[in-house]
Amino acid sequence: MRERKKQATRRALRESALRLALQRGPENVRVEDIAEAAGVSPRTYNNYFSSREHAIVAGVTAEREAQVAAAVAAQPSTARLSDAITDAIVEQYTDAGEHRRDALLLITTQPALRQAFLGTTSALEQPLADAITERLGGADGHTAHVLAAGVAVAVRIALERWLRPADENLTGTGLVVMSGSLPDHLRAALAPLAPALDSAAKSHHDTERG
Repeated sequence: MRERKKQATRRALRESALRLALQRGPENVRVEDIAEAAGVSPRTYNNYFSSREHAIVAGVTAEREAQVAAAVAAQPSTARLSDAITDAIVEQYTDAGEHRRDALLLITTQPALRQAFLGTTSALEQPLADAITERLGGADGHTAHVLAAGVAVAVRIALERWLRPADENLTGTGLVVMSGSLPDHLRAALAPLAPALDSAAKSHHDTERG
């Protein structure tokens, strides 16, 4: 019950933060405003988010890491591990309903929000490591964590290339150019990891057969 209450509070805070940012502009949203809209105190807010930017971005990225891990776990055992992870990443990072498109536009035009958005990729590590460990039969948690960390870094690199400044002289103005296709950037960044991912899976399958 306590954990469900905490999850409900976190959800209320991130949804309130994103809604207010879309309505007023993030520069016109205070922590106190977010807390009031969610029905909690500013002190409670600080137990969940370290800044308004993190709360706003969480309204877009919430539960994405769990959804990526679930998508990987749902793939049949016959699927290549690299394909399972790449497909899950691309699907979750490019799923854009109308509400999410508006939110992403807001994030991409605000430097502080872009930095917070890029920082969320590290949250992929633990859930993805757990999913990889499960697919490897729990035999090598260390390998799973290394591979998951590599995936998180690759995703960040892909997002950085996609969200590049429009002009070096305009850095800090909020102007960006969407450089190419996000799915293409994600697949290109993850491609170098494919041999390591598939080798780990092959070693597991060979061990099982042996």
